[in-house]
Amino acid sequence: MQSHPTCSSNPPTRYRLIVAESAEDLARQTAQAIASALDLVLADQDRAQIALAGGETPRATYRQLGQQHLPWDRVDVLLGDERWVSGSDPSSNARMLRETLMAEGPGSHACLHPVPTELSSPQQGAEAYAALVQQLCGGSSPPALDLVLLGLGDDGHTASLFPGTAAPTITDRAVTLGEGKGLPRVTLTAPTLSAARRVLFLVSGAGKVQALQRLLDPLESTERTPAKLVQPAEEVMILADRAAAAGLQP
Repeated sequence: MQSHPTCSSNPPTRYRLIVAESAEDLARQTAQAIASALDLVLADQDRAQIALAGGETPRATYRQLGQQHLPWDRVDVLLGDERWVSGSDPSSNARMLRETLMAEGPGSHACLHPVPTELSSPQQGAEAYAALVQQLCGGSSPPALDLVLLGLGDDGHTASLFPGTAAPTITDRAVTLGEGKGLPRVTLTAPTLSAARRVLFLVSGAGKVQALQRLLDPLESTERTPAKLVQPAEEVMILADRAAAAGLQP
């Protein structure tokens, strides 16, 4: 476990790196970290709002998380980003959550709030999702989620904040449009992600070694590695497997 500061105009972001021994251990530790955070939040307030990452990496985590005995009917589950595809499309993040977190067991009672990709345009979807996020989070600006789980792309992106695109530069709204791998996307913005009370990154695989090193590098630019734009007030927990953390641990 290591702590790494990073430089910005704000107080340095503090990172805590936890390295898991296996894919199973990574999923277990991440599910437990989310469940523990939700336990604390729900002990203090009636509802919790969380935003979860899409993609393939968190599938095993969500299956384990869905077995955690929590009052899931008091948890609003949002998405950090979504591809502009039908909710039944195999690449839909909402579909992936339905097939994992909400497939069976306690997690099936969670309140999923998908991006409304049935609307006529990504712009309309982004505006509608921004209104929903604001409403669920009590109208704060930027909206303050209780927990955000993020992934890390091998190019340094997180959510749909891809390097070389406009999305990472948007700071005047909660949700914006992204573009990645040939698909329009709807994504939470860096200020919204940074306003979260708890931020976790889940990083897996040898292909993420360089991206993770850049995320932890105090001299790395946010232009090349937009994941560094996520700068919450509290410490960021990074859960990684040994392949992704190669060279960062003795």
